[in-house]
Amino acid sequence: QVHLVESGGGLVQAGGSLRVSCVTSASIFSLKTMGWYRQAPGKQRELVAEIRSGYGTTYGDSVKGRFTISTDNAQKTIKLQMNSLKPEDTAVYYCKVEPWGGPEVWGRGTLVTVSS
Repeated sequence: QVHLVESGGGLVQAGGSLRVSCVTSASIFSLKTMGWYRQAPGKQRELVAEIRSGYGTTYGDSVKGRFTISTDNAQKTIKLQMNSLKPEDTAVYYCKVEPWGGPEVWGRGTLVTVSS
């Protein structure tokens, strides 16, 4: 069973930047997909950014050009750099991975609050 630990959430003013990280117990190379989702109060969980091994990266429409997903293979970390943050980016951000041949695994989430 893969374990995930997210960190980096917090409070930031609109226009600011924040980076959230997800450390996985599995090697990055063992993952078919890895990414970030978010859920705002009263809304459904939505895709923020996802890397699909061998296929590339997908971003949610609302974050394109502002957010960047990356991995640090040595540190087994999936990072999400968030720039030009808006109040509507306020949400709990969840890391999700899917190992090759295994079920998807979700982290517990980290809260990002953007003040206006």
